[in-house]
Amino acid sequence: GNNNAYCQDNELAWVHWPDPNEPADAPASTLLEFTRAMVWLRRDHPVFRRRRFFHGRPVEGTHDDLSDIAWFTPDGEEMTQEDWQAAHAKALTVFLNGHAISEPGPRGERISDDSFLLMFNASAETLDFAVPVAHGEQWQVVVDTARPDGVPPGTGPKVAEGEQVTLIGRSLTVLKRPA
Repeated sequence: GNNNAYCQDNELAWVHWPDPNEPADAPASTLLEFTRAMVWLRRDHPVFRRRRFFHGRPVEGTHDDLSDIAWFTPDGEEMTQEDWQAAHAKALTVFLNGHAISEPGPRGERISDDSFLLMFNASAETLDFAVPVAHGEQWQVVVDTARPDGVPPGTGPKVAEGEQVTLIGRSLTVLKRPA
């Protein structure tokens, strides 16, 4: 049998999208709203739509000394080779630098965006994540998969560098630092 859901055009792979006029379809409506918010986040932020690979170092020609991407442990420290090899590690933070987008826009213009921290907790336990120091003083939570409403735009708590963000097990939190 073919277990690739992308090749299945039947009930196996279909998602039941709710009818917005059906109040009884609340869980599906929540899924629809969350999916809509994630599509808008990706559409509105070129840092999530890069056409070139990351460099893992500061990008020449940008006005930022920070790498275009950086990886951190939940303690807020840059990941080491040992951290990458740790079989028990099930959590990390990814920094996406909106000031270090190297590819030009459609008209040759320089692209700049907000920067983001993506905090992943794949473990079953609740973990505290430290916001990395020197990657931005002030952040705002824009996505929290532990909340049924995701996080309505502009309502997420503000978090300073060095502060802790608590993630329940198997969740993702996204923080934004304005450009």
